[in-house]
Amino acid sequence: MTDNQKWQQQLISQAAEQRVSDQLDALEQIDIYVETNLLKIVQGQADGVTVSGQGLVTKEKIRVQEIKLQTDRIDINPLKAIIGQVQLNKPVNLMARVTLKEADINHALTSDFSRNLVQNFELDVKGKIVNFDLEQMQIFLPDNEQIELRGKVQLKENNHSHPLGFTATICPRTHSHPIMLKSFQCTEGEGVSLDFLVSLMQKLQYLTNLPYLQWEDMQLSLKNMQVQKETLILLVAANVNQIPDNMTEFND
Repeated sequence: MTDNQKWQQQLISQAAEQRVSDQLDALEQIDIYVETNLLKIVQGQADGVTVSGQGLVTKEKIRVQEIKLQTDRIDINPLKAIIGQVQLNKPVNLMARVTLKEADINHALTSDFSRNLVQNFELDVKGKIVNFDLEQMQIFLPDNEQIELRGKVQLKENNHSHPLGFTATICPRTHSHPIMLKSFQCTEGEGVSLDFLVSLMQKLQYLTNLPYLQWEDMQLSLKNMQVQKETLILLVAANVNQIPDNMTEFND
């Protein structure tokens, strides 16, 4: 690689770092390397992007302790990119290693985003639909390769609701086995029926056996989870058809 090519890559990478930094509430460090040159970038192409960041806080106040991300070839619409909108001409594959702290996860569980996810979760219990309204949730990461959950939800069925407090223990996904529910115990409310528990187990089994989860124009696949004391490390693969608008609007 010539000195001119190195200079071009450095210039483009610094511009990408600035763009990403502008979309975050806070960060400790971010390094982005865009494998391309001025000719390719004018054509909307890059051979790959590598991202390494620490202490990233999103606009939704969700904090990521550390992220390392690598994409394959990127092909974007250069005219859209000029006005700050990244539109992919072809899907992009990426791998990411994400490190989250227990305290940051618990803070994220209080966000509207997390509550909306739970509200969209429903069970079919013998033909009756049961919805969930999250009131509180905490996660605990002891140093024993297990995830402990303590929470309280309102179960809504036929316009009636009742509280359910619970504790649960989950064995995280590894390369050899999916996520598994090890224990579930009611701690508040009237408890739940056996039919409810069977439906819950069937729903969890269905979700953990999915090859990927769809979020907007992204297909996310959780490959591995590692639990350390107060730390959760995720290995995630993704196929991105389009980057969400709220991640690509750089204009004021």
